[in-house]
Amino acid sequence: MWLVIALPLLGAFLLLVGGRRTDSFGPLLATVLSWAAFVVGFATLFAFLGMDAAERSRHIALWSWIPAGSFDLDMGLLVDPLSLSFVLLVTFVGSLIHVYSLGYMAHDPDKRRFFAYLNLFVAAMLTLVLADSYLLLYLGWEGVGLASYLLIGFWNWNPPYAAAANKAFIMNRIGDFGLGIAIMLMFATFGTVTFAGVTEHVGQASTGVLTALGLLLLLAACGKSAQFPLQSWLGDAMAGPTPVSALIHAATMVTAGVYLVVRSSPIYNLAPDAQLAVTIIGAITLTFGAIVGCVKDDIKKALAASTMSQIGYMMLAAGLGPVGYAFAIFHLITHGFFKAGLFLGAGSVMHAMNNRVDMRTFGDLSAKMKITWLTFGLGWLAIIGFPLFSGWWSKDLIIEAAFVGDGWRPWVFGLITLLVAGVTAFYMSRLFFMTFHGKARWDEHDHPHESPGSMTVPMVVLAIGSLGLGAFLHFVGFTEWLAPVTGHVEHHEPVIPVLAIQVLVFVLMVAGVAVAWLRYGKADVPLVAPHGSVLTRAARRDLFQDDINAGVFTGPTMALANGLADDKGVDDGVMGLGRGVASISGVLRQAQNGLVRTYALTMLLGIVAIFALVWMVQ
Repeated sequence: MWLVIALPLLGAFLLLVGGRRTDSFGPLLATVLSWAAFVVGFATLFAFLGMDAAERSRHIALWSWIPAGSFDLDMGLLVDPLSLSFVLLVTFVGSLIHVYSLGYMAHDPDKRRFFAYLNLFVAAMLTLVLADSYLLLYLGWEGVGLASYLLIGFWNWNPPYAAAANKAFIMNRIGDFGLGIAIMLMFATFGTVTFAGVTEHVGQASTGVLTALGLLLLLAACGKSAQFPLQSWLGDAMAGPTPVSALIHAATMVTAGVYLVVRSSPIYNLAPDAQLAVTIIGAITLTFGAIVGCVKDDIKKALAASTMSQIGYMMLAAGLGPVGYAFAIFHLITHGFFKAGLFLGAGSVMHAMNNRVDMRTFGDLSAKMKITWLTFGLGWLAIIGFPLFSGWWSKDLIIEAAFVGDGWRPWVFGLITLLVAGVTAFYMSRLFFMTFHGKARWDEHDHPHESPGSMTVPMVVLAIGSLGLGAFLHFVGFTEWLAPVTGHVEHHEPVIPVLAIQVLVFVLMVAGVAVAWLRYGKADVPLVAPHGSVLTRAARRDLFQDDINAGVFTGPTMALANGLADDKGVDDGVMGLGRGVASISGVLRQAQNGLVRTYALTMLLGIVAIFALVWMVQ
C-alpha cells in the first residue's frame, strides 16, 4: 500500500529535480504514475472485499519514525474502508484530471512543473488519508496546503493570482494552528497521537478536554474545507488553472476537513457540544455558499460557492454523529465526481471562449459544444438532486437525517437543508442556462468550439459517475461498507415522514429550476448585472466576509506593522533608550570623582552600616 503514496511522490521528485530535461515526457510520466497508484488502490479494494467486515482494517508499520525515550511513533499506514474510499476517489478522479490537463495545459511552457505539483498534491492527500496517526496526518495536511499554494499561484506573474495563493495559505494556517494544538493536547492527555491509541484512551478524558479537542479539530476542518468563518479564500483560489479547481477545490482537498471529523468520531461521540458546533458550522456554511452562488457571474466562482455549500451539507451530516457519518462520506464521494465534472466543463467553456469566465457573455453554447453541454448537464442534474442521479441518492439521505432528533434541532437543521436544496437548484440552473441556453451573447470575434479528446474523455467518464455512481454505491451497500469505521447507521424516524421530505425536496427543486429558466433561460440576460437589492449587493461581496476580515484582523495588524516599521518611531525608541541610559550614567558617575578621601569616607560609611545591621540582627 505504500506504493500508492510513493508512485506520485516519485513523479513529483523526478519532474522537479530533472527540470527542463523532463519537459518532453514529464507530464505523461506524471499521469502514468497517478494511474499506477489507482491500480494499486483498486487491487487492495478487491483484497478487502474477500474479508469479513471485522478484518477490513490493516495497520502497516513502515519504520520507526520518532523514537524518544518511552515514546516511539511509527511511520505507519491505516488501511480500512474509510481510508480506502478516499484512496480510490483521489487516485481515480486525480488521474482523470491529469489526463484532462494534458490537453488544457498543452501550450503552457511550464506544464512540466504543473504536473509535478499535481503529483505532489496527490501524494500528500494520500498521506493524509492513509496516516495511522494524527501527526502523520498533519504531515499530509501541510503537504496538501503547500501543493494548493503552489497550484493556485501557478501563474504568479499575475499579482492577483499570487495574492490569491497567499490568501489561501494564510487562511489555512489559522486552521492548521488548531490542528497543531489539538495534537499537543492529545499527547498531553493520552500520551499518544495514533488513532488507535486515542480511541483506546478517549473514555478516560474529561468532557472539557474532549470538547476542546473537538473544537480545535473543527477549526482545522474549517480552514481546509472552506467552512465559516474561514471560507473566504475559496473563491479567490479559482485564480489557479481550472484542473486545479477540479482536483483540489472540488473533489479532494476541501473534503479533508470532513475526513478529519469522521475519523475523529470517537472524540465527537463523547463531546456533544463540539458535535453540535460541527452541525451549526455546516448549516451556516451551506446557507452562506448558496446565497453567494445565486449572484456570481464568474462561472468558476459560482461553482466554488456551490462547493462551499455542498461541503456544508457534509459537515452538517458529520455533526449529526452516528446517524450521519456514513451519509457525509457517501455524499462526499458522489460530489467528488459530479463537481469535478462541472469544473472540467467550466474549463472546456473557458477554452472555447478565450479564457473568459463571465457567464453574461456566454449563452447558447449547447449548439457549439455538444459534448461539454451533455456532460455538464448530467453534472447539473446530479447536484440539484434530480431523481435517480447521484446527488439524489446521497444528499437526500443527509436531509432526511437532519430531520431526526428531539427538540428544536431537527426543525432548524432539517428546514435549512430542505430550503437550501431548492436554492441549490436555482443557482445551479442559473449557471447552466446562462452558459448553454438562451440568446448567444458572444460576438463574431469569438469562435466557440468543442475541446480536444484529452479534455472531453475525462468529462464523459465523470458524467457517467454523475449519472450512476450514487445508485451503484446504494445498491452495493456503501454505508454498510463504512460501518467498521463510522458505526452502523441506526434507523431513526424523522419528525416528519420520509415520503413527505422527498416530495418537498422534489417540489423545491422543480421550483428552483423553473424560476431560473424564466429569468435566465427564457428571458434575455443583460450583459451588465443589474444593481440589485441590498442582499444581492451583499452576496456579490461574499456577504462582506473580506470586509469583516479586513476590519477586524488585517487592518489593525497592518497598522501595528506600519507603526513598527516607521523610521521615526524606531529612531525615537532607540534614541530614547540611549538618552535614558546616559541620564542614569550621569547620576552614577558622580560617585567616581577620583578623590581618595571621598572613597575612604564611603568605605567608612559602609563599615558602619554593616556593624549597625549586625547589631540590629543580634
